[in-house]
Amino acid sequence: MTSVAELIDTLPSLRETVENHGLMAKKALGQNFLLDRNITDKIIRLSLNAQNKNDFNNEFVYEIGPGPGGLTRSILSNNPQKLTVVEMDERCIAIMNEIKGKVGEKLEIINGDALKENFGTKDKSPRHIISNLPYNISVPLLVGWLKDIQSFSSLTLMFQKEVADRITAPTKCKDYGRISILSQLLCKIDRLLDINPNCFVPAPKIWSSVLLFRPLDNILTEKQINNIEKLTSLAFGQRRKMIRQSLKSIPDIENKCSQIGILMTSRAEEITPQQYLALADLI
Repeated sequence: MTSVAELIDTLPSLRETVENHGLMAKKALGQNFLLDRNITDKIIRLSLNAQNKNDFNNEFVYEIGPGPGGLTRSILSNNPQKLTVVEMDERCIAIMNEIKGKVGEKLEIINGDALKENFGTKDKSPRHIISNLPYNISVPLLVGWLKDIQSFSSLTLMFQKEVADRITAPTKCKDYGRISILSQLLCKIDRLLDINPNCFVPAPKIWSSVLLFRPLDNILTEKQINNIEKLTSLAFGQRRKMIRQSLKSIPDIENKCSQIGILMTSRAEEITPQQYLALADLI
């Protein structure tokens, strides 16, 4: 019996596919295509290795913005129960249909907006999201998934390197901010690899980074997340100021900070994610 990986290998090369479909990347859709199958295979291999998995057998995977299908091919070759792709570009839908012609029901295609899809309610567990994220919506997508992170086993996501640096930034660092705090409170984050701009078509001006997110055991409530977002919005909205000024609208803020050892002379980037969580529990 022919395996899915063998069926995938009968498809035209990614460069042929792009040429056949006249697929010039659209800046408005945040597109930069990764056409090197060695790199897409490496992304999946590193993600699986970090999760102590051999493949995606009996697991459900979702891919956002598959483009010409480089990651799509690499995911399918690792035998998911089903791969669901979400794509807005009709040209890429045609390419996805070519792949579906080879693998059948293994591939589900949604022609729509990923920001409007709730993957946490689709299919059964385990669920994984894997994506070379469209640059222009990468952070809004991530925030939405983080708020529902317990619905997923992992997120393997490619960002502009500067965004990945913000997500993984430690305290007392210029890159540390709201997305650092939310990500680090909810997930264990591993940087899998950095990718040279020359690997993409068209080549962006900056490097890209692939991060693996896995949910931590501590489940935050909706109220805790909302309070953290409120606090970090106030604090980082005036990040040069001490929190005695930036958080002054929070009732009894000085007493609350004193309880958890936060100095009123601290600035936003000097407060750890765990301290923000402790403060969120007091408001």
